[in-house]
Amino acid sequence: MTVLKAAEIDRFVANPPEAGGVVLIFGPDTGLVSERATRLVNKASEGESDPFNLVKLDASDLGSDPNRLIDEVLTVPLFGGRRIVWVKDASSRNLNPAVEPVLKLDDWQTLVVLEGGDIKKGVGLRKLIESHKRAVALPCYADNDRGIDQLIDEETREAGLSVTREARAALHSLLGGDRMASRGELKKLCLYALNKGRIDSEDVEAIIGDASAFEMSELIDAAASGELALLDHGLERLAEAGSKASVIANQTLKHFQHLHRMRIDIEQGKNAQAVIDGQRPPIFFSRKPKFTQQLRIWSLTDLERAMDILSEATRISRLNDALGVPVLSEALLKLGRAARARQQRR
Repeated sequence: MTVLKAAEIDRFVANPPEAGGVVLIFGPDTGLVSERATRLVNKASEGESDPFNLVKLDASDLGSDPNRLIDEVLTVPLFGGRRIVWVKDASSRNLNPAVEPVLKLDDWQTLVVLEGGDIKKGVGLRKLIESHKRAVALPCYADNDRGIDQLIDEETREAGLSVTREARAALHSLLGGDRMASRGELKKLCLYALNKGRIDSEDVEAIIGDASAFEMSELIDAAASGELALLDHGLERLAEAGSKASVIANQTLKHFQHLHRMRIDIEQGKNAQAVIDGQRPPIFFSRKPKFTQQLRIWSLTDLERAMDILSEATRISRLNDALGVPVLSEALLKLGRAARARQQRR
């Protein structure tokens, strides 16, 4: 049984096993799943001159013909080399009947890469993979602060750019829901600032400021500050734009977790403004007044209740896209009304 931890995954992708095996790459961050699957396949096939040794399949191919996978695994390359079978959308079908015969083999040289979405622990394909010695599971969750910093560093280093502390803080509030979307936004930003040599907060606002990520920050602040009119407008735009509710729910949860940590410092006797100014990475200057207002509104107990509501909204929206927007809307409106009521009492 091999389930890699976050610190081990990048090393594994950069140095895939030379022997055969099955690798399941899965998780709610579909952009990160796709990026890691692509990197793993590219690294495993490095130096391979025969294009026929890489076989790409869709889950539907195996759903209708489960024997197709083991046939591909047992096929001997005509001109030698390493054979790789890459299966897309692996969580959309029940692939256990296709994968089980492969895992029952005594020995095989083909590397099988299964690219899936969010799969519950102990269920279906994930349960099968995590219990087998020749299989590896690579979970992919939304980037934390360290992951976002690493992504920023990768893209700015490649572009030969530096990034100011304020710009980095702004990017932390905008990125992290989906790796592919985050990387795309950073590439646009680097291209915009290419001739300057440095990225500052004005660049971030100019390029990412009019995108849905910045609207997300406004939506989150509206809920946390009790600005119901702005919140209603933001929810309408969310529904019309078809935005991914699970990403917004997760970012809102991270915002309230941030407030909770800051609230603990204040309860321990620290000055509120000093707490805000001392955050690392620093809070984007234009949002500091919002944080000041929200820390006056929310108590520790209320923040813990809010995090419970947002955790449930995040869970449901990840499991069911169709329910995502209504569930998130209800959660944000509930928080917005609570914030408004507490303001009116003051």
